[in-house]
Amino acid sequence: MERRFDLVVVGTGVTSAVASRCREAGWTVAVVDSRSFGGTCALRGCVPKKILVGAAEAVAAARDMADKGVPAATLTLDRLPLMRFKRSLVDPTPTRTEESWAKMGIEQFHGRARFVGPTTVAVGDDRLTGRRVLIAAGAMPAPLRFPGADRLATSEDFLNLDLVPRRIVFVGGGYIAFEFAHVAARARAEVTIVHRGARPLGGFDPDLVDLLVRRTREVGIRVERDAERRFEADLAVHAAGRVPEIDDLDLAAAGVTREKSGVTVNDHLQSVSNPAVYAGGDAAAKGPKLTPKADHDALVLTTNLLDGNKRTVNYDGFASAAFSIPPIASVGLLEADARKAGLKFRTNGQETSGWFHTRRVEETASGFKVLIEEGTGRVLGAHLLGPNAAEVINLFAIAVRLRLRADDLKEVLFAYPSLGSDIRFML
Repeated sequence: MERRFDLVVVGTGVTSAVASRCREAGWTVAVVDSRSFGGTCALRGCVPKKILVGAAEAVAAARDMADKGVPAATLTLDRLPLMRFKRSLVDPTPTRTEESWAKMGIEQFHGRARFVGPTTVAVGDDRLTGRRVLIAAGAMPAPLRFPGADRLATSEDFLNLDLVPRRIVFVGGGYIAFEFAHVAARARAEVTIVHRGARPLGGFDPDLVDLLVRRTREVGIRVERDAERRFEADLAVHAAGRVPEIDDLDLAAAGVTREKSGVTVNDHLQSVSNPAVYAGGDAAAKGPKLTPKADHDALVLTTNLLDGNKRTVNYDGFASAAFSIPPIASVGLLEADARKAGLKFRTNGQETSGWFHTRRVEETASGFKVLIEEGTGRVLGAHLLGPNAAEVINLFAIAVRLRLRADDLKEVLFAYPSLGSDIRFML
């Protein structure tokens, strides 16, 4: 069946919020997804992950204080009620999404989409033609080319385990591996992380990563680099990165060029080869591949679709965190990147396991680095490890994105005693 719309959106994750905003502006809109509506973050990523991490953090915090008045040394995760809790929060999302869009008058199609023309996608027997097409198809586990790779469980499989196997190996050394490894360890699993790079968590400060790896090993998680060794496991999990889920869209049929990291777009998130097609979130080659980027892209895309190309992307001050226990977080430039850019700066850094806010919860791994530009005093980057690092990093993100000086942050009167009040000692 042939259908025409002002906008066809492929994917129903964070960036698909554009569909609602364009519909509110009076556009006719269709959305397409082969999976349950809601996208990776809400259904298979950030949200369910943080629920499990929150429970693991509670267990870890109690265990760490076992000889300080919290007799909980044998405390562990009870996976079945935890999973019921997780599902109570996550499972209603697809229905809520569909009902909301139906009420707005957005047409919804379930199935794999593929281009059959410059602005036409086929979904089963339907042909959807849009004045504009937005590719927001998200990401999938990166293909791995070694014997037995097809037997690896996915991160989604891990998130849906009712019972945690006794021995788990995570293949890869990024966010997924460290976050899930710490969850599994608090469920008394024997956990191994196997990575191939020079160091794990490559996007974070290497010195802080070293502290985290030490702490990770202290809680019984093995972190191994030698991929040629043999590891016995009851479950092996793919944690070796993700790639845009666009291979089967037949982009060539629409004249849409791409690269390994996604659809090739300009600063307006418009395809460089087909001006009627836009891409955002994980599907676009430009920018980091994390949820806040997809949210920012949705704002940029809404403006450019409704009003013409008036807004460009700006990923400055992009904060990120890996929710290991403790978490590690980063915003702005790493030292190596700042040197490569020829910037003159000083680095304030310290291992802070002896600071009050670390000692009071019996954490043994924490530290920071803050890069401050010479002359201007601007905060160029900040890198944190320790309790609530994923929250405190957002204060530094404000400084980096708004180009504030270190002295500006020192003027803030933070609540005391809070982790934010430690910021002045980092500057």
